[in-house]
Amino acid sequence: MVTKDLLTPSQAARLLGVSPVTVRIWARKGKLHAHTTPGGHRRFDALQLRDFARRNGMGLGGALRDRMRILVVEDDPQFAAFVNEALSTLEPTPEIDNAYEGFEAGRRLQRFQPDLVLLDLMLPGVDGFAICRRLRNDPETRHIRVIAMTGYNSPENRDLILEAGAETCLAKPFRTAELLAAVKPAMAADRAEPASAAPAC
Repeated sequence: MVTKDLLTPSQAARLLGVSPVTVRIWARKGKLHAHTTPGGHRRFDALQLRDFARRNGMGLGGALRDRMRILVVEDDPQFAAFVNEALSTLEPTPEIDNAYEGFEAGRRLQRFQPDLVLLDLMLPGVDGFAICRRLRNDPETRHIRVIAMTGYNSPENRDLILEAGAETCLAKPFRTAELLAAVKPAMAADRAEPASAAPAC
């Protein structure tokens, strides 16, 4: 019987503390049961994952962890340091990682598997609009929340990034209070949602 608590490979990987590739290999070999959606995507039952973890002596992390993971994508190291310092005042203190250009952001997204991305819109190599659209168009990353940041806060840029899937757009330079006011609702929602939940785009 298929339950409502179904996770994507990325969410299952976070829960088990392994890579999405490992989860797919286990599913292909029949070690880990997977459901297949009408679109051909694998989904994993949260209860079955917990049983699998217990049988194999694995600790559960990922979606059950108390600490949110936040990726800061910002090409100005000084401004990134300011954002990191502000985020470190949150309770519980989130896990924070940084990327300073578009290519690096792609690698960090895969390895760090954040719950929230603070995304500068103007980056070397690729613009933030493209990154946000890519996150939203991929079933394995569309659950990641995005808060945009820009020094070019035109109505056009704001409309474009919100249409691309960002929750809000902060105009730089912003104060610590503004940043925390934007991040706290995402943290609260992330802790309240079941592991299978994905925010609406």
